[in-house]
Amino acid sequence: MRCVLIIDDNPAVGEALSLALSLRDIRPLVALTPEDGLATLARERVDVVIQDMNFTADTTSGEEGAALFKAIRARHSDLPVILLTAWTHLEAAVELVKAGAADYLAKPWDDTKLLATVENLLELSESTREVTRARVERRRRREALESKYELDGLVFASEAMGRTIELACQVARSDVPVLITGPNGAGKERIAAIVHANSAVRRGPFVAVNCGALPGELIEAELFGAEAGAYTGANKAREGRFEMADGGTLFLDEIGNLPLPGQMKLLRVLETGQFERLGSGRTRHAKVRVVSATNADLKAMIAAGTFREDLYYRLNVIDVNLPPLSERSDDILPLAEFFLDGKATLTEDAREALLAHAWPGNVRELKNAIARAALLAVDGRIEPAHLNLPPPTPNATRNLDEPSRESVEAALASAGGVVSRAASHLGLSRQALYRRMERYGLAV
Repeated sequence: MRCVLIIDDNPAVGEALSLALSLRDIRPLVALTPEDGLATLARERVDVVIQDMNFTADTTSGEEGAALFKAIRARHSDLPVILLTAWTHLEAAVELVKAGAADYLAKPWDDTKLLATVENLLELSESTREVTRARVERRRRREALESKYELDGLVFASEAMGRTIELACQVARSDVPVLITGPNGAGKERIAAIVHANSAVRRGPFVAVNCGALPGELIEAELFGAEAGAYTGANKAREGRFEMADGGTLFLDEIGNLPLPGQMKLLRVLETGQFERLGSGRTRHAKVRVVSATNADLKAMIAAGTFREDLYYRLNVIDVNLPPLSERSDDILPLAEFFLDGKATLTEDAREALLAHAWPGNVRELKNAIARAALLAVDGRIEPAHLNLPPPTPNATRNLDEPSRESVEAALASAGGVVSRAASHLGLSRQALYRRMERYGLAV
């Protein structure tokens, strides 16, 4: 049950507030002194505190209330506190609000406003606890992964990335081919390296080749090797990547760019471990763990006749999907801090700009933006201008189903300021309504 602690030396205040809160199915607790209030907080789970500013007779300075607020904040940093104040120490209450108090209400208070404020703070407190629980759970899962697997210093905080890494590490122990799917710049090679680091061939070589960065006529020679004179410019024999990766892992990035003749040879190697160098009839053998990656729609390529269906199913025994950075926003700030490596600091506005950007170029784009900003921030403080990010999409392009500012304001007014009721009227969750209130600059 939701719980509010009232700390006031006047028993009548405690009784009046307790009655009003009980009618809203809120459990009230009353303490008559700051000491009793702090003791209650130590033994009870409290969601919101309502505290007076003075506790000694003939005292109107508000210093006792300020001391109590600071003591609560030191012990319970996220606990919302509402201040009950008289006009004689209104300025002191305003200063405490600037220091983190949730709100202040003048005596005698307005029941409607006080209850609406309490309801909203209870909702915020619940949301904060949920966010904290999720953050703790993510940290616990990350620590469990780090203790169980070799993650090669990978930086991540999102649930989506945690699931991807856990799957990659689980399948790494087998010797079946792995296909990593995801957009360019998302970090597919890092996932491939983690698969290798946790595999049975981790002591062997890890060889990477980007099939999209080589001319079509050279890809086969790159993969399988070539004898001298096999093609123009081949002055001497050279071994291919399969030979280099023997006893280890071969990572084939942009596998969709492999031409059909190369696909046929690759299928044979996967099935038998046998291949021939370009220009040679001698069959060679290599035991290689193949990990491939693509940002292409291989099923569409199969339908178009540009990718072999049998090769697809041979490569796609395990599909590890790497989400774009836009779908794992919890990774943005940790990655930015990692790329900065202490060379500069991000201002709060810069952090908000990073989180607001869609990152179509994924982690690679973020890395470049941070590197550029670190060079431009001559005083060591990165501002949004240093990031050189495009402005957010204007409101003119918003979804027609998106409630307007006027609709949100009307719903809040109709609900007496209680966010949960306004959200229900708009067909939104509380968290969704909070996000829109923040976007429109509406106070809670």
